[in-house]
Amino acid sequence: MKKTSLEDINRNIYDIKNKDEYEFKITKGLTKEIIEEISLKKHEPQWMKEFRQKALEVYNSLEMPTWGPDLSELNMEEIATYVKPKTKLNNSWEDVPEDIKNTFEKLGIPEAERSSLAGVGAQYDSEVVYHSMKQELIKQGVIYTDMESAIINYPELVKKHFMKCVPIYDHKFVALHGAVWSGGSFVYVPKGVKVDIPLQSYFRLNSPESGQFEHTLIIVDEGASLHFIEGCSAPKYNKVNLHAGCVELYVKENAYLRYSTIENWSKNMLNLNTKKAIVEKNAKMEWVSGSFGSKISMLYPMSILNGEGSKTEFTGISFAGKGQNLDNGFKVIHNAPNTSSVVNAKSISKNGGKCTYRSLTRINENAKNSKASVSCESLMLDDISISDTIPVNEIRTDEVEFSHEAKIGKISDKAIFYLMSRGLSEEDAKAMLVRGFAEPISRELPVEYAVEMNNLINMELEGTIG
Repeated sequence: MKKTSLEDINRNIYDIKNKDEYEFKITKGLTKEIIEEISLKKHEPQWMKEFRQKALEVYNSLEMPTWGPDLSELNMEEIATYVKPKTKLNNSWEDVPEDIKNTFEKLGIPEAERSSLAGVGAQYDSEVVYHSMKQELIKQGVIYTDMESAIINYPELVKKHFMKCVPIYDHKFVALHGAVWSGGSFVYVPKGVKVDIPLQSYFRLNSPESGQFEHTLIIVDEGASLHFIEGCSAPKYNKVNLHAGCVELYVKENAYLRYSTIENWSKNMLNLNTKKAIVEKNAKMEWVSGSFGSKISMLYPMSILNGEGSKTEFTGISFAGKGQNLDNGFKVIHNAPNTSSVVNAKSISKNGGKCTYRSLTRINENAKNSKASVSCESLMLDDISISDTIPVNEIRTDEVEFSHEAKIGKISDKAIFYLMSRGLSEEDAKAMLVRGFAEPISRELPVEYAVEMNNLINMELEGTIG
């Protein structure tokens, strides 16, 4: 029988499950006492304890978002917000417990560290279990550590920036994050330092009916540069898991930051992540994003161009299969003259999956002579998938250049017929077209991560209905 659609297949190494063993797992739910217990377990300073309680108050005062995917299946009474693994923070890979180490080795983390990374952090459930950085960066004054250590060792630097870029009032799940955050990465690149080899943090959630709430805080000082890579994955369970991390990026005058992400959460995950960058004079912020997995995703990275001549670029792709609703996009605010933004977003949907591109481009009155370009393309691989584009463009001055282009369509039957006439199978023809569609995103990633993204696309495409 002729193939009519493409099926999901097993997620291979990403669905590795270890036993749900831990040193401590907090009671499910969200109360003042639970928040106090998290602080107590972490031996936090008084300002952080007070911050968590304030965030909980804000969380309880805010309504659930109603404009995006349906979140009614999320019940915080069924989510454990803190799971401490049976290990401490290790600086040697050999000291990581065998089961955790084996998981990360199968995911390729140590190999990537040896071949192409200047530093690595690995988080398992709620805590960072491994961290290392090359000596030459340490000598240059670069700081790369876990957030808990940063609060103790660099208290003034952390307190000055922590949840100032992403305030707890932004939305309900930012407030949740502020109350229960755990783990994550802190990076500071001193003035003028160029970090030529990427740093990477990898976040792995293993425990069922739990959440991961890592906090990433990166400060790239004047004239400095950095490429930071974030990887995420989790095995599939029958009940909901929650990811509500937060990323705060500060790109100072004449600095450069590229933030690359491949998110490959399991398809029982609600991914409600928040990422934001503040970009100062003549600085540049680049985002590269691949969104796979997760049952529901609501993710809209944001650049705030506060300095004259500041720039941002966003290059992203989403891939939604059966039972997935990926509501992703990008936001940019032009707050100064001669700023520029370029957005190139793509999505692929199949087997009834839904992709939504939701965006905001705002050019304020004082952002004269600014330029903004938005391009979003959607590819549907069958007749039952859904793709929506919901851009909001607010242009508040006439002295700008702005363009917006959107394309939504099905995979080309003519192109498939042509490729099949040249000897390819229908499946290989479709895969070639999809990889070509995704190529502008994969070429922006380092080679190892472009390979991972292409492998994820291949995994999504394999299998047939007879």
